[in-house]
Amino acid sequence: MRVLMLSWEYPPQVVGGLGRHVAELSQALVEMGHEVHVLTGDVADAPAQETLRGVNVHRLKMYGPAGRDFVESVTHLNINMLEAALGLVRRGYVFDIIHSHDWLAAHAGKALKHGLMRPLIATIHATEFGRNHGLHNDLQRHISNLEWWLTYEAWKVICCSQYMRGEIQYIFQLPGDKIRVIPNGVNAEDFAVQEDFDRQSFRRLYAADDERIVYFVGRLVHEKGVDVLLEAVPLVLAEDQQVKFVIAGKGPAEYALRERAHHLGVSQKIYFAGFVDDSTRNRLYACADVAVVPSLYEPFGIVALEAMAAGVPVVVADTGGLSEVVKHAENGLRAYPGNPRSLADNILAYLKAPEFAAYIKERAAREVREKYNWSLVAAETSAVYQEVLQEFQNSPWTEADSFPADEILAKTRLTTQGAQARYQDTSSDPYPFQDPWESPEQLVGSRYLHSPRQYLSSSPKPKPERVSEGVRWLDPEEGGLS
Repeated sequence: MRVLMLSWEYPPQVVGGLGRHVAELSQALVEMGHEVHVLTGDVADAPAQETLRGVNVHRLKMYGPAGRDFVESVTHLNINMLEAALGLVRRGYVFDIIHSHDWLAAHAGKALKHGLMRPLIATIHATEFGRNHGLHNDLQRHISNLEWWLTYEAWKVICCSQYMRGEIQYIFQLPGDKIRVIPNGVNAEDFAVQEDFDRQSFRRLYAADDERIVYFVGRLVHEKGVDVLLEAVPLVLAEDQQVKFVIAGKGPAEYALRERAHHLGVSQKIYFAGFVDDSTRNRLYACADVAVVPSLYEPFGIVALEAMAAGVPVVVADTGGLSEVVKHAENGLRAYPGNPRSLADNILAYLKAPEFAAYIKERAAREVREKYNWSLVAAETSAVYQEVLQEFQNSPWTEADSFPADEILAKTRLTTQGAQARYQDTSSDPYPFQDPWESPEQLVGSRYLHSPRQYLSSSPKPKPERVSEGVRWLDPEEGGLS
């Protein structure tokens, strides 16, 4: 099977977990015998095209005017994805599946689905609604609409946890039979220290010899709950002074977090390590006594799997997909989300009971290797591909020579509950010459109109018909109940 993956990021460009997910999944699919091409953004010091562990990676340079904001830059990338896909098709490639990851590849995925007449799969890694605990401005609503659009256009939607299944069903009103839950995976060997190193000297870069290390790694944003961890620091230190908190990662919240640590009077017990490469990350895992994942929102929590694979006992927030990965007192500990006292108590539970910590990390490492490996993830994803191709071959799509086709549109467009509220068919909309707050007189002299009567009727609007059948109704003009 030939698969075209669309992803905003791909290693060595790694901003969040999406890029690593796409890379590991693509490589595992290649090992199964599939051919995978990945279209992604450009990154400095990386070739425009290369084959990495069998995956054909196409990095697309962003020629043209720079986007005014992030969303516009993403749209430009999607246009470049279309250009690259057309180039591959011109060279004779025929793809069986188009696979888009998140709204960042929605435009290209939808266009290629209809242009190439091939089924589209979407993976939703997180939602704008979930990240922000609601939609609070026009930008967030726009991104959420793009997410909905991608799930609507996709033949099947893949998510990483039962929690995410519920979230996207709630937000996008997706039918349950359209969603497939496939957990993330990790390569456990990627989180082991591959070379000998002076552990004591390395450890002294971050903590004193008599201090135990509590380790966090991730983006420094509100949803990751680092502020909750900071509030837990003085609670831990009140019972055990010989603890150092190492916070690795970067993000827009870094300076606010540093300031909060200063106000709490615990700056000397917190080391902000900034961005760390894979080797440094693994060495820190090797030196850590506890790993914490205090997220307020976490669709899956792959960082918890990474810590478990590295042999570090984990404390996670009891939220999202983390609740499905970590079973309390079996392969880790779960704290109440957003609760510094609960987080501190669970950290101290490991520090006060080394034998218990050793038992937990041994069980966790074994479970990761047996249950969360990329071979299983790729096998389940391949099964979804096969299912979709079978359905596609039995659908009206295979009988149509081009798109759009009326019989397909009639069967696929706007049949989902709530779709009408989000979908805008703008092709037949009249130009809105008059805004709701404008009067006809305000349009006189407009450069778009020769006279207001050309486009606007001065005849009174007909009163709405009363169709009550015994139900009280509101007359919008009279302002009363009838």
